[in-house]
Amino acid sequence: MKDFKLICTACGKEYSIERVDPRCDDCNEPLEMELVKKGKIKQGNPLQHTILERYSDFFPFNEIRNDLSLNEGFTPLVSISRIAKRIGLKNLYFKNESQNPTWSFKDRGTLFGIQHAYSLGYKKVGAVSTGNMAVSVAAYGKRAGFDTFIFVGKNIPAEKLNPIAIYGAHLIRVDGDYGRLYYESLNIGRKQGIYFINSDVTYRVEGYKTAAFEMCEQLDFDVPDYVVVPTSAGGNVRGIYKGFLEFKEAGIIDRVPKIIVAQASGCSPIYNAFIEGKDKVERVENPDTIAHGIENPFPPSGNAVLKMLKENGGTCISVSDEEIIIAQKEMAEKGVFGQPESCVPLAAVKKLRQQGYLTENDRVACIVTGSGLKYTAAFEKHNLKSHTCKLEELNNFIKDNF
Repeated sequence: MKDFKLICTACGKEYSIERVDPRCDDCNEPLEMELVKKGKIKQGNPLQHTILERYSDFFPFNEIRNDLSLNEGFTPLVSISRIAKRIGLKNLYFKNESQNPTWSFKDRGTLFGIQHAYSLGYKKVGAVSTGNMAVSVAAYGKRAGFDTFIFVGKNIPAEKLNPIAIYGAHLIRVDGDYGRLYYESLNIGRKQGIYFINSDVTYRVEGYKTAAFEMCEQLDFDVPDYVVVPTSAGGNVRGIYKGFLEFKEAGIIDRVPKIIVAQASGCSPIYNAFIEGKDKVERVENPDTIAHGIENPFPPSGNAVLKMLKENGGTCISVSDEEIIIAQKEMAEKGVFGQPESCVPLAAVKKLRQQGYLTENDRVACIVTGSGLKYTAAFEKHNLKSHTCKLEELNNFIKDNF
């Protein structure tokens, strides 16, 4: 490992780069790898690089194991001019993370956690997840030959179980407080020798930086004014922000976008604290939203995200399930089908434009975190139609009805 330090996001205490426990011994806040201030993008064809190779200057690994990769990253950044025009924005982009190997952004962070676990000689990995991360760790863990453990909530929808189980991981439905399960998994990991690649652990956050790096390249280093991230535990938004910061420090870009943290109103602990001017999140009781992937009532990086927003000057907003479903249909009609939590950013952008926070000259990028095919129960919320016609009547049917 390179000579980097891990630093507590709250008190600033420093730790060894090889530390596995992702939280500070003194204040229990998440640890983060120190900001990388020098580095370059590897020259050459990105199609011939893994994300670890292309941006290796910004990561702590001396040795990169490409055989642990599933060729994650390098996802499309799609400009949707018709939606932008209707909302009243200069440009609107969707960073389509559903194009990753297991159909979500989680693969970026999982790769980095797997690399770290492998470098330290671990034989077991695990994750606590409601869906996307469970699938990702199950896939990458088994590919790398790890004994893999996945803890999910007891009431996880049935359609989310089999896509986890198919990879052969030990899948355990846990009856109890999901918020507590995150912390209990860390205790179990210490006792059982399991490296838990949970939602906001240090190396998972490092992996999420690559989405920011790619957006910089895709926009020829003219970064958007705002980046909107659907936020649950807080690891993804922390990583994306850190990626922009590091490219700015390295002189690759000249400014950092404002970050918009977007949550569902049925479970919005970070938003609640933000609008009340608090420095610490409070648990949401009885969370209820169709955006299950961001339904975390007590996000482990919540306090770090609030601190990040103050530093960055961005904002936080929540949107209703009705607004999410409308946004999902709008995106699908333009060719991007995201799961409900992936549509929270567009709903947030529309709301912020109506409120006057965003102006017509702003360029905005939304993070589409995962595929709509991961939660097909959302179809029930849409008035979807189809038609039936006999073959010999097809021509007249089209002429008479459309």
